[in-house]
Amino acid sequence: MGEKLMRLTRSLNRKTQLQYLSLVLPGLFVFTVGLIIPIFLGFRYSLTSWDGLSAEMPFVGFDNYARIFSDSTALSAWSFTLRFTFWNTLIQNVFALLLAVALDSAIKLKRLFRTVVFIPCLVSALVVGFVWLRLFGSVLPALMETLGLDINMMLLGSSDTVLTGLLIANNWQWIGFWMMIYLAALQSIPPVLYEAAKVDGANVFQQFFRITLPMLAPAITICVVGITTGSLRVFDLLVSSTGGGPGRASMSIVQYTYNTAVSSRQYGYGSALSLSVIVVLLIVAVGQIFVLKRREVQL
Repeated sequence: MGEKLMRLTRSLNRKTQLQYLSLVLPGLFVFTVGLIIPIFLGFRYSLTSWDGLSAEMPFVGFDNYARIFSDSTALSAWSFTLRFTFWNTLIQNVFALLLAVALDSAIKLKRLFRTVVFIPCLVSALVVGFVWLRLFGSVLPALMETLGLDINMMLLGSSDTVLTGLLIANNWQWIGFWMMIYLAALQSIPPVLYEAAKVDGANVFQQFFRITLPMLAPAITICVVGITTGSLRVFDLLVSSTGGGPGRASMSIVQYTYNTAVSSRQYGYGSALSLSVIVVLLIVAVGQIFVLKRREVQL
């Protein structure tokens, strides 16, 4: 009787494992075909001067990677991408957190305000680019003229202000998304912590820095890593608003990679650029997770 029970248990365990495996395999197949294999193929192509169409793939070794460091356009694209990423990550996190705290308080119509702030992230980045191109190009300048204010609102038309204009457009679209993550984390904080702090005489700022921020550490990790990696991959917004201009002042590394591989038919060099983006993304994401997770443990 005991042996039959053991055999039955092993049989059930095998069936359960097969069921789990059947659920994992489709996702693993898509992940392998859609990401792992293309990365290895991209590395292979990056070692050639292939134009993307011909059957010949002349081997050039690591010349394409060395070329990145001497390509002024690639360096300019990386410079813009890193500046955009830094400011976008800082601004979005700060304002998303402040909005979440404000809309978690007992203010009237807070549900309406949450909806209004969240709605823009449902709009395509291409549409957002077209909308803000129109706003900065004609609507806001006309409004300033009507009000008699001498304020330059054509931010996307100058290399000195294009970064500011793109940051405004991008933050308008995505602050609501990250605000909801912070809002969910705020609502999971036990109210008893704030009640105990009030009894001890802690003011609002002390409660925020001693209770709210430490309890939000996991959400901060998610938001910082998500915003940073998304900013490094910015593409759609630029294509529909500035096209990388004026000149090349707002060309991101992803846009330059696309132009190089597809428009200029330098598929080998484009593959090297794309792999450089992947490497930077991995380094930044892993580094941020390592640092922020340690902070969570300490708290």
